[in-house]
Amino acid sequence: MLNRIARPVAALLITCAGVLTAAGPVAAEPNPDVTVIAHRGSSGIAPENTRAAIAAAIKQRADFVEIDVQRSKDGHLVNFHDCTMERTTDVEQRFPGRPSYRVSDFTLAELQQLDAGSWFDESYAGEPIITVADVVSQVRGRTGLLAEISPCEHYDGIPEDLAAELRGTPGYLDEALADGQLGVQSFELDDAQRFHELLPEVPIGLLDAQRPTDAELVALSEWADQVNTESSVTDAALLARVHELGMASNVWTVNEPGRMRQLRDLGVDGIITDFPQSLTQR
Repeated sequence: MLNRIARPVAALLITCAGVLTAAGPVAAEPNPDVTVIAHRGSSGIAPENTRAAIAAAIKQRADFVEIDVQRSKDGHLVNFHDCTMERTTDVEQRFPGRPSYRVSDFTLAELQQLDAGSWFDESYAGEPIITVADVVSQVRGRTGLLAEISPCEHYDGIPEDLAAELRGTPGYLDEALADGQLGVQSFELDDAQRFHELLPEVPIGLLDAQRPTDAELVALSEWADQVNTESSVTDAALLARVHELGMASNVWTVNEPGRMRQLRDLGVDGIITDFPQSLTQR
């Protein structure tokens, strides 16, 4: 579950060799119950961010489905990763000659005309772009939701819109929080902080492709619940410090089984992967 970890009072002394206390080095405890987070759904076997990928993740018993939150031209929140749609849809064939293929330049009705499945495999032809409301309906009572606020630079107001969407779905917010089945994350510090201001009861994480400094970790610990780093910058010393400061760590995007085992044994709280079945089916 993406729950908060109680923040300790004691501070640590950090050296280049690792994390130290008066008692000596602190090791991250192995975590046999690592949270399994399906990256854009089970995107290794189905087209990312579609109903099919989410359905596969649920069937594979992923603890959470991770999605990407963007906004259509007419104000609907949709589940789509890239800032533009050429890679994973037929947008250029369906709407030739448009000056931009950004998600935000299309209405929801236009977005729902696109084929978001054939690029992956012809068996998924016709898979549509889906709304965040569609995602909530699909996962509700079945698995958790980890929503990433899009880092596409042309947006503003997504934290406000996402908070309103979650609040506006009758009963969902209370249910998901009670079951530990909801979290939000972002690469953008301002967006993460703004969402936290609006819905402080929802666990909030900052995504980071670089190794955070100790000063950054201390500052984050004042309000964030998770520091979600890229797997190559994650090690035992970083995890120990994150945990000592009362935060959790969901590491991304990990697809190699040996690295999954290594990170689990290092003490990560969650693993974000395109292949959740590698962790759940054993």
